[in-house]
Amino acid sequence: MEIAAAISSFLTHAKVEKGLSPNTVSAYRRDLMKFCEFAQKRKRTLEAASRDDLVDFLAGLYRQHLESKSVARHLVSLRNFFRFAQIQELISADPTINLESPKIRRSLPGYLRLEEVEKLLAQPDAKTPLGSRDRAMLEVLYSTGLRVSELVGLRVSDLDTKVGCVRCIGKGDKERIVPIGKKALGMVERYLRDARPKMLGKFAGSPTLFVNRRGKPLSRVGVWKILSAYGRRAGLRVALTPHMLRHSFATHLLERGADLRSVQLMLGHADISTTQIYTHVVEERLKQIYKAHHPRA
Repeated sequence: MEIAAAISSFLTHAKVEKGLSPNTVSAYRRDLMKFCEFAQKRKRTLEAASRDDLVDFLAGLYRQHLESKSVARHLVSLRNFFRFAQIQELISADPTINLESPKIRRSLPGYLRLEEVEKLLAQPDAKTPLGSRDRAMLEVLYSTGLRVSELVGLRVSDLDTKVGCVRCIGKGDKERIVPIGKKALGMVERYLRDARPKMLGKFAGSPTLFVNRRGKPLSRVGVWKILSAYGRRAGLRVALTPHMLRHSFATHLLERGADLRSVQLMLGHADISTTQIYTHVVEERLKQIYKAHHPRA
C-alpha cells in the first residue's frame, strides 16, 4: 500500500474514531507528510519502510537544525502511524519498535522583564477599535497566562467580572477557572463596550470574545502576528510570541512569592514537573541579582 493512502486513513481514524483535537491531527499530518516525501524519494512502499529508513529520516531532521523536542514529536507521530498500520494489517512488522527517542534537553523558557511588559502593553492605541481589542488581549494573556488556543476560544460568557475570573478550556478539553486582574478586566470591559460592537457587523450575535476587523473569531496565527508586530514596535530584545507572555506570567508570580502548586493550577499543567522549569528561571534571576549587588560576589 502507498504511504500517502495509509496516512490519509490514519488521519481519518485519529479524527473520527479517536476524537483527537484538530491541532493534534494537523501536527500528525505535517510530520507524516514529511516522512511520506522522504519515503517517496527512496521509492519505499509502506511495507518496505524499515527501521534504517526511519533512523535516516530522523537524522535528516537534525541536519535541518530541528531541536530534539521537534524530532521527538516526529517520532511519536511515526510510532502512532505504524502502530495503526500494523493493527490494520497493512504491514507485518512495526519498524518503530526499539527505536529510541532523542534525549530532550529542557531549555529555560524565554520571558519578558517587568519593564518590557509595561512597554509592550503601552503599544496599542486603545482609542481605536483594533487598538482597544489588542490592548485587552495583551492584558488578558499577561494577567492569566492563557495559551493562545485558549485565548481565541474564549466566549464573552466565560468572563465573570464580578468574581474576577475567566473560564477556559485547556488541553484535553479540561476546564479551569483562572483569576484575572483588575487592569485586564477594565480593558476587556472597555473593549466590549466601545470596540467589539463596531467590529462585529453582521456577526452581532457572535459569542466569541476576541474577533477580527470583519467580526469573525481571531485565529491563533492572527494573534501571533499581532503580538509579533507589537513586540517589534516595543523594541523588545527577543521576538515576542504568545507563549512568552505565558512564561512571563508564571515567572513574575514565582518571583513575587507565589507557590508552585498555585501556578500549576493557573497554567493548567497536568504534572507539576512541567511547572518546575520556572523555578530554574527564578533561580537564575536570583543569581544575577546576587552577583550584581552583593559586595563580595
